[in-house]
Amino acid sequence: MTRRNFLARAGAGVLGASALVGAAPKAKPNFVFILVDDLGWADLGCYGSTYHESPNIDRLATQGLRFTDAYAACPVCSPTRASILTGKYTATVNLTDFIPGHWRPYAKLVVPKFNQNLPADEVTLPEALKAAGYTSACVGKWHLGGKGSQPADHGFDVVVPGAASRTDKQTSGLTDAGLKFIESHKDKPFFLYLSYHTVHIPLEARKELVEKYRAKLTPGQAPPQQCNPAYAAMIEALDENVGRVMAKLDELKLADNTVLIFFSDNGGLIKMYTGQGGVVTSNAPLRSEKGSLYEGGIRVPLVIRWPGIVPPRTLCNVPVSSVDFYPTMLELAGVRPDPKHAVDGASLVPLFEPVGTLKRDALYWHYPHYHHTAPCGAIRAGDWKLIEFFEDGALELYNLKRDIGEARNLAAAMPERAAELRKRLDDWRKAVNAQMPTPNPDHDPKRAGEWGRRASPAPKK
Repeated sequence: MTRRNFLARAGAGVLGASALVGAAPKAKPNFVFILVDDLGWADLGCYGSTYHESPNIDRLATQGLRFTDAYAACPVCSPTRASILTGKYTATVNLTDFIPGHWRPYAKLVVPKFNQNLPADEVTLPEALKAAGYTSACVGKWHLGGKGSQPADHGFDVVVPGAASRTDKQTSGLTDAGLKFIESHKDKPFFLYLSYHTVHIPLEARKELVEKYRAKLTPGQAPPQQCNPAYAAMIEALDENVGRVMAKLDELKLADNTVLIFFSDNGGLIKMYTGQGGVVTSNAPLRSEKGSLYEGGIRVPLVIRWPGIVPPRTLCNVPVSSVDFYPTMLELAGVRPDPKHAVDGASLVPLFEPVGTLKRDALYWHYPHYHHTAPCGAIRAGDWKLIEFFEDGALELYNLKRDIGEARNLAAAMPERAAELRKRLDDWRKAVNAQMPTPNPDHDPKRAGEWGRRASPAPKK
């Protein structure tokens, strides 16, 4: 597989992985991790959108490394957030659905219970970075548990919670808090986890921006791939705030020693899983959306910028996952991994070089819950991806290099390859003790589509 394209080369050479951590001229880098809620892979100009306007994020992409095959560890928010902060797959920490989760009481399967809090014994990113002198802040959405499992309980020194609101005022307020933290801690290494509630539904946007995008739609002409004015307005407001973060780093002369990571917690939501509400966006050419293990549910935007180290205007098509951020940031900070905290991810530092690769055979997903699809698991090995549905054991096999839209299921035509990937997926599930759904004694085909919510707490793993 071709690893990457260089659209332009950096003026200076890229340091080797070992030199990145120990290079004397570089102080310990700061980390700014911008996490967006429900932002789709095709939602930004730098990923192909012709309707949404995201000039600041597009500029960020030209200044660093843009990944074409980056994945969230889960198609919904809480598990992916856990994977970012622990470096572990969601099945490893038994946090496999959004908290508190939901289920279908009369569906064919009973979904497993899962942790309702990020386990206290996990060594999180802020806890690991603290040993290297970092001060950490969590600003915005948490969604990893309630009392006893708040950001401060997991190592964050500064916590600025945000209301579950997507309005411009809320988004700007979170940015204000993030900029204040950067300014207050500019003289020592810091980690800012800036977690926006936008662009999650319900859609909440400035009227003038909504009208701007409504005017871009020409009556009588076919609409562009994305065509929701309110959602487009939320994208622009998000972009404005990312631009403010970039400007503050420039103002304080911190940009050159700050690793800025831009990521989404899962794929874009096309429409509410209950069928209510209107169409929000399109993930095309990817198939499906948030809540599924098709590419539209898990492939997301990722940009990493570190001037002087990461070459600008660079594309990387190596498959990477949200479990990889933890070991990446620890390596860049010079933190030795805790042998008692074995991570599932791989450091992305080798990919900062033109010929760098990752020593990894496959990526895995485990989503034993109902959402936009039935409970399932998936594996990606090279260009090949297999999805296994747990209700009936159905297999779907795709070659993503030739069929990014997952339109042609090759499982029947290539049974040996499908069986081999299915075995690898099953072996991985056993290795991480992945919790599986079980047959439902109350299964009623006529009521299988009804939604409910499980009230009993999940056992700690």
